[in-house]
Amino acid sequence: MHELIVPGLQVIERGWLSANLVIAQGRQTAAIDSGYFSHEAQTVALVQAAFGAQGPRLLLNTHLHSDHCGGNAALQAQFPDMRTLIPPGHAAEVTSWDPVALSYEPTGQNCRRYTFDALRVPGQTIELGDRPWQIHAAPGHDPHSVVLFEAESRTLISADALWENGFGAVFPEIEGRQAFETVGQTLDLIESLNVRTVIPGHGAVFAYRAEVMQRARQRLAWFIEDPMRHANYCAKVLLKFKLLEVQRQPLAEFLAWAGNTAHLQTLHRQWFAREQGMNEWLHSMLADLQRAGATTLHEGLILDR
Repeated sequence: MHELIVPGLQVIERGWLSANLVIAQGRQTAAIDSGYFSHEAQTVALVQAAFGAQGPRLLLNTHLHSDHCGGNAALQAQFPDMRTLIPPGHAAEVTSWDPVALSYEPTGQNCRRYTFDALRVPGQTIELGDRPWQIHAAPGHDPHSVVLFEAESRTLISADALWENGFGAVFPEIEGRQAFETVGQTLDLIESLNVRTVIPGHGAVFAYRAEVMQRARQRLAWFIEDPMRHANYCAKVLLKFKLLEVQRQPLAEFLAWAGNTAHLQTLHRQWFAREQGMNEWLHSMLADLQRAGATTLHEGLILDR
C-alpha cells in the first residue's frame, strides 16, 4: 500500500489480473476501480478494511474492462448505499447488460452484472476525499476511458493510458477501429498536465519523468510501424490474462477456450492465418510465453508462474 502526497489517498497495488485499488478518505470517501471478478472477496475485504462496514460513498471506474470493474457487483451487494459512477461511453450497454459490447465475451473474460448511478463526464471535476479531481477523456486502450488529475499535487490516476513502461493494449485495434492516433492524443494530454506523480492501473506508483513519456511514444511508434507487433502483443495479453485467472488447467481445455475466444479468432484471422493454423498459432504463442518465463507446461498442464 502506498500513501501519497495527496492527503487521505492510498493505493493498493494488486498485480495484473486485478487493477490497482485507489482509496480516497475525507469528505467524499471513494474507491477507484474494483479488480477482476475472481478477486471479489479480496476486493470487498480491502474496501471494508479501509472504510468499515458502511463502505465508501462512491465507487468509480476509470473504464469498464473486466480487470477494473469485475468487483463492482460484489461491492454493490456489500455496500448498498454506495453510488457507482462510470464513464459515459457504455452506459446503455451496462443498463441492458450486453457482455459482447462490453468486451467480456470477446476477450473470454468474466464479469458479473453490475449497475451504475451516474456518469463521470470528461471536462467535469469531482471531489474525491477532500480534493477536486479533473476528469479527462483518455481514449486509446479503451475508447471511453478517463484519467483523473489533482492539480495541486499534480497527481494523475492514469488507469491503462500510461504505465511506467508503456500503456495497455489498444483494444479498438483488435476490433478493426483505428486507435493508435487517439493513444498519441492521450499521451499529448498527459504531457500537457505537468504531472508529478502517476498512479497507474497496474504496477507501482511512480514519479513522472521525461523518459517515461519517451518510452510510451517509442512503443506507440513501434506498433504503428508494424501493426503485427501489436497484434502479437494483444494475443499474448489475452492468453496471459486467462493463465493468471485459471492458474492451472489441462492444455486441451485451455486451447479449447482460446480457440473459441472471439478476439483471439479475429487476431489470428487478420494477422496470422496465412502462416499458421489456429491451433499451431496458439501453441507458438504459448511457447513464446514459456520462453519468457510467463508460464510453464508440465505434464500437459499450464501453470502460471
